[in-house]
Order: sequence, then C-alpha cells, then structure tokens
Amino acid sequence: MYDDLDAFAAVVEHSSLNRASRQLNLSQPALSRKISKLEERLGVALFHRFGKRLELTEVGRLTYTYALEQRQQRSKFLEALSKFKEGEPQLVTLGASLTTLQTTLPPLVNAYMEKYPAAELKLITGKTHEMVTAVSEGKCDVGIIASQVQEPGLRCIPLFEDQLRLVVAEHHPLAQSPRLTMEHLSRLPMILFSKGTWYRRTTDDLFQRCGVDPDVRMEIDSFEAIVRLLPTIKAAALLPKSYLRPELLNGGGLVSLHIKELEQTQRTTCLIYQGSGGLSTAARCLVQVTEEVFLSGRE
Repeated sequence: MYDDLDAFAAVVEHSSLNRASRQLNLSQPALSRKISKLEERLGVALFHRFGKRLELTEVGRLTYTYALEQRQQRSKFLEALSKFKEGEPQLVTLGASLTTLQTTLPPLVNAYMEKYPAAELKLITGKTHEMVTAVSEGKCDVGIIASQVQEPGLRCIPLFEDQLRLVVAEHHPLAQSPRLTMEHLSRLPMILFSKGTWYRRTTDDLFQRCGVDPDVRMEIDSFEAIVRLLPTIKAAALLPKSYLRPELLNGGGLVSLHIKELEQTQRTTCLIYQGSGGLSTAARCLVQVTEEVFLSGRE
C-alpha cells in the first residue's frame, strides 16, 4: 500500500499521469493500475476524472496529506536506521547530581549535541548517592557527580577541581577591596544555599571555623536566582567557580573575588560509568565527548 501511496502522491504533485509515470520510471498503464488499486483498497474515489484531467476529491486531499506524513515518517526511520548501522549514538541516559546540574551540564550537552545532532539525551537528576546507585544498577548509562567515589564495578574519572568564590555586584564596596579575608564576611548581607545541601554544610563549617557570622538575607538552591538577586538586594554569595563563566559575570554586572580560606571548599567533579565494558555506543560516545570537554589540554 505504501508504494501505491507514493505513486498517488507523485500524480498529485505532477498534476499528470504522464509526467508522474516518467518520474517513477513506470509505464502510464502501470501507474493507472496502482491508483485504481489504491482506490479499490480504500473504497473511495481519489480523483474526479475529466478526460485526461484529474482533480482531487475531498477524500483525495485527505489521502494526499496522509501520504506526505507517511513519506516523512519513513524518511526519518531510514535516517535513524542508517545512523544506527553506522554506529552513531541514538539514546543515552545521563545522571547528574543536583550540584552539578547548573555548572557542568550546559557545556557538555552543547558539545555532545553539536557532535551528534541525531542523538537523544535523557537526563535524570538527584543526589550524589542516588546517581551512583542509578549508574550501578544500569538505570543511567553515565553519571556526573560532584565528588569522588570508590564503588565496586564503577569507573570514576576526575574531570576538574572546583571551589567556592565570593560573588558581588561590580559596584559593591567589597569589589574595590585589594585583599579580602573571611572577616569581611562577618555581618555581610548574603544569599546562601538552602540548609541540607553540600554547599551549605561546607560554608557553615567554614564560617564556624573562621568565626564568621554573616547576615543571611535569603536561602536559595538555584544558582541562576542567586545571580539575578545579587545586584537587587546588594548582597554577596558564595558560588562554584565552574559556574562563573565570563559571559555570566559580565552580562550580570558581577565580579568574582578570591578569599584564601575558600580554597578549603574544593571538591572534585567526576565522571562515572560501569567498568565492565558493556557500554552502548551512545554511552561510549558521551564518555568520549565528556573527556574531550573537560580533560582536553590537560597535561
């Protein structure tokens, strides 16, 4: 039936049995039989016939729309099948801990989809231990987590080191200070991460060790929300260095400031996947792109 639909569509598009038969490399009688066979199967007339002139019936127009949809679906299927045969990735599931979602994934996803535009990427998010379990159990092909783990059956590859930086609006008084210490954060209006997060536990521990008592104005999990609010409420925040891309700082009128003690907040973001060698083609490609994005140029 699909061949007959293609023949029917060709007749409609060429407005002529003669021209359509040449395009399809069929004799005109053979093409006429295909059209008649299709009409017989559907039980309707697709054309009004006025001598050699053909005019689509109402159901003929509906059938032509259906024929085009089938042609497009078949084309997509054959393209996907071809890429599958060529070894290009199709579907891969990536798990990311919540703390890496806003820092690591944007450049990685952009690089992967640029290299494999036909691929499908499914994202699962959760806490670090949940992502480790998901990869171990095969629910995720690849995981990106903000810590190093030693889990039987998993490979853990360090991608980069990260640490917190003090971020303020460019017109904030601290932006002009030549040298900052943790003492500058005492009674400083700040936006902190919500309680229970790794970042909040880390900053609270650091504040306690350094005897710092900040003026907490807000507690938010979203990096983007914090960045947008900083100039508005004239506050400061501690954000991961990996998130503070130049275009983000410049576009938001923000500056990133170094404090020596913040080096104690360093943590390692890692790539994890099953080390048994059972990775799909899609997963292997994602691993390769991840290493290219974060490890290329490293000595």
